[in-house]
Amino acid sequence: MLWGKLSDELMINLIEHFDKVHLSNSKLSTDKLGRAYEYLIKRFADLSNKKAGEFYTPRSVTSLITKILEPKDTESINDPACGTGGMLIEAINFIKEKKGDWRKMKLYGQESNLSTSSIARINLFMHRLDDFKIKREDTLRRPQFLDGQSLAKFDIVLANPPFSLKKWGYELWKNDPHGRAFGGLPPDSYGDYAWVQHMLSSMKEKTGRVGVVLSSGALFRSSEKTIRKNILEKYDYLVAVIQMGSNIFYGATIAPCILIFKHKKSEHEKGNVLFIDASEIYQPGRAQNYLTEEHVNEILKIYQNRKEKQHFSKIVKLSEIAEEDWNLSVSRYVEPKSKETIIPLEQASSDLRKAIDAFEKSEHELKKILEKEKLL
Repeated sequence: MLWGKLSDELMINLIEHFDKVHLSNSKLSTDKLGRAYEYLIKRFADLSNKKAGEFYTPRSVTSLITKILEPKDTESINDPACGTGGMLIEAINFIKEKKGDWRKMKLYGQESNLSTSSIARINLFMHRLDDFKIKREDTLRRPQFLDGQSLAKFDIVLANPPFSLKKWGYELWKNDPHGRAFGGLPPDSYGDYAWVQHMLSSMKEKTGRVGVVLSSGALFRSSEKTIRKNILEKYDYLVAVIQMGSNIFYGATIAPCILIFKHKKSEHEKGNVLFIDASEIYQPGRAQNYLTEEHVNEILKIYQNRKEKQHFSKIVKLSEIAEEDWNLSVSRYVEPKSKETIIPLEQASSDLRKAIDAFEKSEHELKKILEKEKLL
């Protein structure tokens, strides 16, 4: 694959360089080898930016979703848009940090791109994982994980699918054999809720949890209102909506959001949704913004505490969301911090008068200087 893309001289130098490095199992741990491969994937994503979102999700985002969903070593995990397998790997890392038996986990991923699905397999192999299945196929048109004629069910389903995918399989979903359009048929031009409904249809009863990254437009577009209404009103699956900052994802300057669902919500989660405004929680970068580990833990703490925090979070009853016509925009419910700086009219008028007086005084002083120097 590299032949023809690299010169003979560069290829020889590359081989001779790595010949000096001992890469045998006895010299390298699983973590080091796997993380080195992850690093190379990230470096490629950094350099290719615009196309990188198709196969790579920033690790800080996968870390946040994984920590929220809290996988256990006895559970099954599915990523229907797995890319290079980053979210599946992060689930393993979470179990390792919790000192769980990570080799017991069952991992499943589906990816439509042949090259990317191959990278995912290599990535999982490099992390010494054995019990996984990565299948190459279009998830929305031809889901590969089935239990007879029905969709297979998983404890955790998590994904960062393509934002607002067009031509996603609308015609097929009119008579979907798996009944995934239970909340309504998504519009042909936006596939966000096709992914959401596929994932919700794939979660197990009682233990099932879902974490999905979406374009923020999915929170308020009128063409998807009926689906939002049905998912909330009929099923009460939605636990939280987290608004992220802009330019955090590769090739997407828009600010996406994270939706968290549960098949069986706890008593204090039933009948309401936690809205979190994390749009200002990030590290500004020159070409891209970043979430640090501190940022991830800050957002996680807000989610886990499930308490209202001014300018950051609010618990909203389904009846209140209905009054807002099933609009899930976080800004509808959480007052932005910037509103605190609004100046009262009387103060604004006084400040303006002072500024005008200062300007007139400066203008008068300048005129005196110009006249003295005979420049006026």
